[in-house]
Amino acid sequence: MLQSGILNPRLLDLLARVRHTNTLVIADSMFPSWPGLVEVDLSLVYGIPTVPQVLAAVLAHWKCGVARMASEFERHNDAAVVGEFRRVLGSVPLQLEAHLDLKQRVPGALGLVRTGETRIYTNVILESA
Repeated sequence: MLQSGILNPRLLDLLARVRHTNTLVIADSMFPSWPGLVEVDLSLVYGIPTVPQVLAAVLAHWKCGVARMASEFERHNDAAVVGEFRRVLGSVPLQLEAHLDLKQRVPGALGLVRTGETRIYTNVILESA
């Protein structure tokens, strides 16, 4: 029986299938379903868990080459929220691009992890190293 790390079997299964340069979307509570993507819904209630909480759990056990977020993220969130994401990402390079361009990357992802996140433009696409 697992006693530490990620305990959710569906999330573990998804993470185990990600290979070099595959991408994984970690999204807010309102992110739409996407045909063909494996979806793991971790949302409990609005705000739980947050994207940074899920990022922290995933990045502790997963090699990430780059993270991508919408450039609108920094314009629509205060410095504390931006700082929280940057702290969790640590040394993972963060690339910002237009929200619509980011959404065009979603169909190429291996899977989508939905959180309870309510803050705007907090979706992240992780690319494995």
